[in-house]
Amino acid sequence: MKSLKKVLLAILIVLAIPFIIALFLKNDYAIEREVVINKPKQEVFDYIKFLKNQDNFSKWASMDSNMEKSYTGIDGTVGFVSAWASEDDDVGVGEQEIKNIADGERIDYELRFIKPFEATDQAYMSTEIISENETLVKWGFTGRMNYPMNLMFLFMNFEEMIGDDLQTGLLNLKNILESSSLND
Repeated sequence: MKSLKKVLLAILIVLAIPFIIALFLKNDYAIEREVVINKPKQEVFDYIKFLKNQDNFSKWASMDSNMEKSYTGIDGTVGFVSAWASEDDDVGVGEQEIKNIADGERIDYELRFIKPFEATDQAYMSTEIISENETLVKWGFTGRMNYPMNLMFLFMNFEEMIGDDLQTGLLNLKNILESSSLND
């Protein structure tokens, strides 16, 4: 009986260790990537303020060709919602809403993930003038992983995973804007 108690206690301790570790891990994450685009700031901003244009450059928008998309509201304005639904768990189901626009400067979004997990995160895109024909574009993503789910930070590198996808999207955006004239 004593050995059974010792085994059960050992199992309990092993199971409790991850939960104890999670108490000391961060809950929040913030990821940002940037790219310089050889176009005037206002031209760049006028393209990125339309959420539907993310379908052209976002890595996530191209991950499932069978993804269903729907839109609500007037694109390029606060309150516009872009929703997606995919059977692919890497894409899932969710929606993105324009929450704030500082014209020519920054767009703030709220991302609401529904499947394969529920979460609400914040994202933004901003533009800064470097020169008359050079614009610095930043794309950022912030979120929170509540206890005990924050234990995933030990096993998943969110900075790399999300950051690489943001950078891919920014490079796609750069290629689109630099290879075409939007005024044609």
